[in-house]
Amino acid sequence: MDVMTIIATVVLLGGIALGIAMGLPVAVAMGLPSMLAVVILLDWEGATLTSAQRIFAGSNSFALLAIPFFVLAGGLMNTGGIAGRLIDLAMVVAGRLPASLAQTTVVANTMFGAVSGASVASAAAIGTVLSPRMRKESYDPAFSAAVNAASSPAGMLIPPSNTFIVYSLVSSTSIAALFMAGVGPGLIWALVCIAVVALYARKHPELRAKGTAHPTFAQGMLVFLKALPALLMIVVVIGGILIGVFTATESAVIAVLYSLVLGLLQRTLKVKDLPKVVLEASKVTGIIMLLIGVSGILGWVLAFARLPQLVTAGLLGFTDNVFVVLLIIMVILLLAGTVMDPTPAILIFTPIFLPVVTALGVDPIHFGAMMVFNMCLGNISPPIGNNLFVAARVGGVRIEPVIGKLWPFFWALCVGLLIVTFVPAVSTWLPTVLGLM
Repeated sequence: MDVMTIIATVVLLGGIALGIAMGLPVAVAMGLPSMLAVVILLDWEGATLTSAQRIFAGSNSFALLAIPFFVLAGGLMNTGGIAGRLIDLAMVVAGRLPASLAQTTVVANTMFGAVSGASVASAAAIGTVLSPRMRKESYDPAFSAAVNAASSPAGMLIPPSNTFIVYSLVSSTSIAALFMAGVGPGLIWALVCIAVVALYARKHPELRAKGTAHPTFAQGMLVFLKALPALLMIVVVIGGILIGVFTATESAVIAVLYSLVLGLLQRTLKVKDLPKVVLEASKVTGIIMLLIGVSGILGWVLAFARLPQLVTAGLLGFTDNVFVVLLIIMVILLLAGTVMDPTPAILIFTPIFLPVVTALGVDPIHFGAMMVFNMCLGNISPPIGNNLFVAARVGGVRIEPVIGKLWPFFWALCVGLLIVTFVPAVSTWLPTVLGLM
């Protein structure tokens, strides 16, 4: 590596770290150092042309159209009151568990995340409805917010998932296979949260009977039938992908149409709400697409500097034990996730670490599941964790006591991360059975 390449690499990595530390928008923290690194490597005219080409090439993907449509579908569901029907169903499912309202929060977040694919929207929708009810039942408000924060990221794992779409773009892997690979880790996430709530209830016997009255079979069936149209969206979207009726991108359009028609027919979605929903979806999409665009410049610099090859050689020179390498990578990603959102973290670290793990025989689909699970942990970790702050806000509590109640969930989920990392079948079994791997 020549001197200019070394300088460009230092400017790139140091600039990104400095920008994030200064609190700049992540797209700016990624984009400016990347463009400056290109200027160092090329002349000004060549750098300008290369940067523009990479931004366009990074964004010019048919698969990426799935992101704005899934975001819009999630917004339509959130506005259309689908969360309320899923919460009622979650109460039927979790009504007999210890601390049933807290368990309902976990189940409802898992179901709503599976339908919408949006963890932050799930934390906001579920928390808004259940936090007041839990407060009325004498639950500790900080604990209620912690349960909501900890369980909401399950939606990033259970399909459909925008995070997996971004990873698919960077790793050139099958979106359908990644969607199915997220089911096992997503269920582990939910089960870990259920177990932690159950342990909490054992130490607080007064919560064991807290919750709603147990419904009769007929009442439970009525609640299920009301929630069935929302649940069927998962069958339509994912089933259509698996049997080859439409692609993941086309399934996102189907999800929007399904959510829109369902909301209008059930009269829970009003026409006057549509401009606001579309505007919010456009804002979220704009942020994601800008990140993906500037990541194209970042990827070019990394490839030019041969940084992935250097990292691969360095790690494999240190050890060729796949378990040790995966553990090192997971720790790095866990630390990065505390200060970065999932999308930029995946865009930055996938090109660096994917060559390392593939050299050791790790399947890219398995690595994608590990990476997204890791990023989910970052979403509930201070100081950046979006789900943590949203859960605290809708729960009406300060962030500090919520963090204190969140630690048992965090460490238990770290155990779940180890299971996903070192037991490949958790993520690869289902896509293999379905013929996607």
